[in-house]
Amino acid sequence: MTSSPYYDALETRSSDQRNTDFFTALQAQIANAKKNAPFFTSALSHISAEAITDRTQLATLPVTRKSDLMEHQKQSAPLGGLNTCGPGKLKRIFQSPGPIYDAEGHGDDWWRTARALYAAGIRKGDILHNTFSYHLTPAGVMIETGATELGCAVVPAGVGNTELQVRAIADIRPAGYIGTPSFLKIILEKALEMGVDVSSLTKGLVGGEAFMPALRQDLMNFGVTCGQIYASADIGSIAYESSAQEGLIVDEKLIVEIVRPGTGDPVEDGQVGEVVVTTFAPEYPLIRFATGDLSATLAGTSPCGRTNMRLKGWMGRADQTTKVKGMFIHPKQIADVIKRHPEILKARLTVDQRGGVDVMMLACEIHNLHDIEGGSNTLTDQIAASIQAVCKVRGDVKYEASGSLANDGKVIDDLRKLDT
Repeated sequence: MTSSPYYDALETRSSDQRNTDFFTALQAQIANAKKNAPFFTSALSHISAEAITDRTQLATLPVTRKSDLMEHQKQSAPLGGLNTCGPGKLKRIFQSPGPIYDAEGHGDDWWRTARALYAAGIRKGDILHNTFSYHLTPAGVMIETGATELGCAVVPAGVGNTELQVRAIADIRPAGYIGTPSFLKIILEKALEMGVDVSSLTKGLVGGEAFMPALRQDLMNFGVTCGQIYASADIGSIAYESSAQEGLIVDEKLIVEIVRPGTGDPVEDGQVGEVVVTTFAPEYPLIRFATGDLSATLAGTSPCGRTNMRLKGWMGRADQTTKVKGMFIHPKQIADVIKRHPEILKARLTVDQRGGVDVMMLACEIHNLHDIEGGSNTLTDQIAASIQAVCKVRGDVKYEASGSLANDGKVIDDLRKLDT
């Protein structure tokens, strides 16, 4: 495996062979879901598994929306009846913002991240500095299981504690970084400020936020070349970047469709739509799972020789939900912040980038702007603390006069240019 540019032979199989493999496995997965997962017993009651033989037939199946998971899980805790085995028979159960509960089944590299790591140049014997969160959310474990499959050692760094992380990198000398690209830039800049040598880092796999060309170049100027992974807490790895750096190649053990947002209807190739994923994990069979993410397919195959379909990349959300520093931010969370502060009449969260780093600003309409006092324990501090507590990401606060925010129903406004 180490002498090949490809993780395995699946990456270069023909489209015909891939479709044959997929739809043979899908028939078994649909039968498994109907028999053993209460949610799908109902949702797929009118479906004959044997009739689903191609993408046209797949498109006739109902879509299960990520945005509906919280309600399904309230009605049937903890996993909404989408699991085929008892919750106690799973390997792990995670909590993501919302909250949404995510299942992990048994088996090596259950989240399928080894392939993405390999495409990023990670090899057996490498030490990886993993800054994805290990607390409740699955990102840290998701990457670690793939690294273990490859034969790598992992430093479970998690988030925050920048100076300690710099010291760990200097002492342990990992070859690879795992985490958000913006945090890697922060680490590298802090190491420069501290006069600490972190030059062992030469490669990495980044995700959780948009990877802009300017930020990629900043990291390369520090001597670190990174590939991207597009993943979610419910599915694991969905697509990854190869050395060609032309789009994201869909994982070999998923079926991905691009559909018109709010429907299950596939769009024409190249059109922007919602990413819908079908998985083959037996314990948690997500069938036509609408992620809420927007993307588009790229024509042709990758110059690297991998033959699977490619996505243009993460291009925002089909709803107002967005992702900031690896964390989803939902309109409901902004409503929760507002409820904590009766002084706020209305609010809108703006997400943008500053110096290649995601930033959030909550604009709040207030009854009387003159009532806002200075000092350390002001309303501003209190609202900022609520944003951190509810969203798990820091946000700034500014004030607007009553009636000044647009009356368009928008709660979250993502201003990042995600298509460049």
